[in-house]
Amino acid sequence: MNDIPSRRRILSTIAGGALATLAAGGTSAAATPAVPQTYSAPTPRTRLDLNSGWRFHRGDITGAQAPAYDDSAWSTLDVPHTWNAQDGADGGGNYYRGVGWYRRRVTVPAGLAGRMLFLQFAGVNQVADVWIDGTHLGQHRGGYARFRFGVTAQLAPGRESVLAVKVSNAHDPDIAPLSADYTFQGGVYRNVSLHALDKLAVRMLDYAGPGVYLSQRSVTSASATVDVRATVFNNNSTSRSLVVRAVITDAAGTIVADRSSTSQRIGPNSGLDVTQTLTVANPRRWNGLADPYLYSAHVEIRDAAAGTVTDVVTEPLGLRSFGLDPTSGFTLNGKHVSLHGVNLHQDRADRGWAVSDADHIQDFALIKEVGATAVRMAHYQHDQKEYDLADAAGLVVWSEIPLVDAVTDSAAFRDSTAYQLRELIRQNHNHPSIVFWGIGNEQRTDNATTNALLGELASIVRSEDPGRISTYANNLGNYAGVAGHADTTAYNKYFGWYGGSYDDLGGWADGLHKAEPQRTFAVSEFGAGANPAQHALNPSQPSSGGSFHPEEYQALLHEASWKQLSARPFVWGSFVWNMFDFASDGRNEGGRPGINDKGLVTRDRSIRKDAFYWYRANWSAAPTLYITSRRWTARTDAATELKVYSNASEVTASLNGASLGKRGSTDHIFRWDGVTLRPGPNTLTVTATIAGATHTDTVTWILTAS
Repeated sequence: MNDIPSRRRILSTIAGGALATLAAGGTSAAATPAVPQTYSAPTPRTRLDLNSGWRFHRGDITGAQAPAYDDSAWSTLDVPHTWNAQDGADGGGNYYRGVGWYRRRVTVPAGLAGRMLFLQFAGVNQVADVWIDGTHLGQHRGGYARFRFGVTAQLAPGRESVLAVKVSNAHDPDIAPLSADYTFQGGVYRNVSLHALDKLAVRMLDYAGPGVYLSQRSVTSASATVDVRATVFNNNSTSRSLVVRAVITDAAGTIVADRSSTSQRIGPNSGLDVTQTLTVANPRRWNGLADPYLYSAHVEIRDAAAGTVTDVVTEPLGLRSFGLDPTSGFTLNGKHVSLHGVNLHQDRADRGWAVSDADHIQDFALIKEVGATAVRMAHYQHDQKEYDLADAAGLVVWSEIPLVDAVTDSAAFRDSTAYQLRELIRQNHNHPSIVFWGIGNEQRTDNATTNALLGELASIVRSEDPGRISTYANNLGNYAGVAGHADTTAYNKYFGWYGGSYDDLGGWADGLHKAEPQRTFAVSEFGAGANPAQHALNPSQPSSGGSFHPEEYQALLHEASWKQLSARPFVWGSFVWNMFDFASDGRNEGGRPGINDKGLVTRDRSIRKDAFYWYRANWSAAPTLYITSRRWTARTDAATELKVYSNASEVTASLNGASLGKRGSTDHIFRWDGVTLRPGPNTLTVTATIAGATHTDTVTWILTAS
């Protein structure tokens, strides 16, 4: 594995996690099959979906955890659910932050008797207390990570039990984030499930991680070395002899590497880590959008005496190497890749944070459509579905913890934040899309308390997962202390929106690069607000907090920003803020209270704004021909312009059937000045040949008396 030098020097790293040493007992290689063999994984685990049939009450109630409590008057619903889907996006900053209760009846099938049972929550914001039949299982603090409780003693198969969950999204000074520019929506807003396992199994309570951790090294076109660490736990009252088998299969299910440990003893109610090293010859590498190829790694736990497979865990494996260079930027498998993409929030119109798998799939289809190569999943751990989609799409991911704005100078806050980071890393360790672990965003103070915490978090990344790159999103000065802890630093720069001109971005980047040529850095946020119902011709910079955010200004800012960024490969990544408009209840701007309107797409996903097509024309190979200002249908000025975004070399235009001529462009912008509209409807049509096919776009603008 390559060393990771300081952030002021070249970063070159092989992806993966902490390399573990071989466990006691060693390993022995299985014979290589003469004929390729297909692997069929046993399925000893059982998963039960608990999303349906809940009762809910907003507000605190004494004794609601008791099995006999009468909840018949409560509302009925399914999870995912949030109680802030509406009031968290209507402005005023006064959305409900307090307690909500959820209750559900659970009956474990009698056939699961003798199994270990684990209750799993994929995400609850932000403090969850959980009871079964009045017995308190525990409390989870933090709103974005998965968590589990062992419930074997509380759930008797064949008997109905009552599951009660008390949730609070009230401000808590000991839990990050303390504040941020988005609505902190309360509720059980991700999936709930029950898992049944054999008593000899991979650990379920290792920060709710998969219990199997894949660490890559020496990944080349000739071979790839993978250390497969299995954390095993014996829940039996007597010791067992176990064998751990690790199998890597290609996308077709063919075995490409196979190794089994020697038999070794594991004591009663105790754990054992077993690490095995496997080599994949001539690997097909995970190569971003070009070829997001995925292998699978399977770990079998075998009871050696009984000769049975007691547990199997399967994890995605994308074999790749990556690095940062202060001159050439990001490399994937030894080749430069332009990391250009978007920031992403978990939020939807009418549903808030309670988004479905179908919603996630649509979001990633739109991200793929715009041509992004990277996604920053801001500002917290996202749902597993999103990381799975990024793996499959070939998007490079920056994932981060919810340390935003401020910190509390307390041991409880430091411990909670460190815990959230370990949850993030362990639960997502095996996703090949993840390259960057973010340790924070926009701390407002550069004091000793903040820097000590960031230093501790950077150290945790190095110890938990030294094969990946830690990063930090800074909005203070270029050389602020907060920018000095992670392996690389990124900057939130809103030139042309919160100050300065949108033409300043390139000069800022040049100045930083010249002052510290060995520093690697990215632009983690840039952008402007836009209401697609508001328009102006070539507008000047509007007030960021004002009521008028014309769609055309957002497009102008992004045109200028991308031209500057694309000309500077030493900026290793750039991330538009934001892919979608999202709820921020304290805002009141752009004519839409409660919404941060910097998205390239509206919160309901119904409108791709003009700036979306600007990036599609620049980033995507898909044919793009798009007339801007198309929603500005009611016009009062006859004199206007026609502007088109396209990845064609030439575009021909007409107005009301009369030719406006042909235009060429080297920057994907085609412009016809001096267009004069006639009273009433006006039809503008553009045509272009792209990749051998003819494409057309048409709009109608209606000129009325002013």
